Amino acid sequence: MREILSDLVAEEQSLDQFLQRIHERDWKLPTPATGWSIMDTVCHLAYTETFAAQAISEGQAFVDAADITDIDEWTKRGVEQGRGKRYQEIIEWWRNGRASVVDALSRMDPKDRVPWVYSSASAKAFATLRLMETWAHGLDIKAAMEGRITLAEDEEDPTADTPRIRHIAWLAHRLLPWAFSEAGETYPEQGIRVELMGPRYARYVYGPDDTEQVIKGIAGEWCRVAVHRLDVADTGLKAIGDDAETALQVVRAY
Repeated sequence: MREILSDLVAEEQSLDQFLQRIHERDWKLPTPATGWSIMDTVCHLAYTETFAAQAISEGQAFVDAADITDIDEWTKRGVEQGRGKRYQEIIEWWRNGRASVVDALSRMDPKDRVPWVYSSASAKAFATLRLMETWAHGLDIKAAMEGRITLAEDEEDPTADTPRIRHIAWLAHRLLPWAFSEAGETYPEQGIRVELMGPRYARYVYGPDDTEQVIKGIAGEWCRVAVHRLDVADTGLKAIGDDAETALQVVRAY
């Protein structure tokens, strides 16, 4: 758990630092997520982290009591709960929620089960889900601020992918059987292999060595397709085999 939790905290802190650079007036800027501003996005993150902390501490009964029958309606709850709050209040709300999640997960075995909205997940997978959501919504926030932040000459680009993206790439591959099922497709018995190039020329490979169904490309593109921030037609991802081609059409990380 130490590695994934360390990277989860780093991803959250990185986004937090980016938010500190945003002027209060810009918190109302629209993001690529239709109808959501930067403020709405952080409210959603704060709400879901708080919800996650309670799910871990109170168990399945808490998730059941939330009566979540419509995911879109549920995601709006946090936005509505944040209406009227100042941006610094929202950041503190998010900080408190995410700290509680990390604290709880740090005391769990990687294979311990955590109840969640769709179904339960292992503690390790759950931490990865939290990292994925932070990263995905961070993409929206950074897109909203494109051209509005000036970098120092020796400063790293805060919008650039980091090696932490490997966790999201792994999650997207791990969820392929579920993604096929949700799309009404049959996942191939031979499995699907994904071969990706990550930041700093790192190589990420997931899936069996002996399958003929293979996807190749850039990790950042694979992950953005999986979180619905990029259309596969606008990427350089290549599929070898019919099932691999289907995977590119149905892949989803949530």
